[in-house]
Amino acid sequence: MGAQKVRRSLSALHAEVEALIWAMHCMIPNQKKEVAFATDCSEMVKMVSTPDEWPAFALHLEEIGRMKDSFNFFLLTHIPRTKNSKADNLARNARIHPQEIIYVNSVPPVWLTEPF
Repeated sequence: MGAQKVRRSLSALHAEVEALIWAMHCMIPNQKKEVAFATDCSEMVKMVSTPDEWPAFALHLEEIGRMKDSFNFFLLTHIPRTKNSKADNLARNARIHPQEIIYVNSVPPVWLTEPF
């Protein structure tokens, strides 16, 4: 489900973690119980798998841990930027254009929402 840029984060890693939290928050009310997230940030994958080693992110990681319990299946994997040009392009455009950017690619086409 997309990405969101609405404020500046302390670091790029903070932004990655906040984006994961936002994405997880989007899945829960939509009854998505089996989720797989992918990121180009290998540090975030390490962080989520070994939260005790990242005390500066303790509050974020506690929130991720609580939300993980809401899912029947949770997976976070690393995909290098070179293997995902669409996400890389979105991230690059978000950095270039300082205005608020919200992107969600799960909106159905109009022909799927109109009654027959």
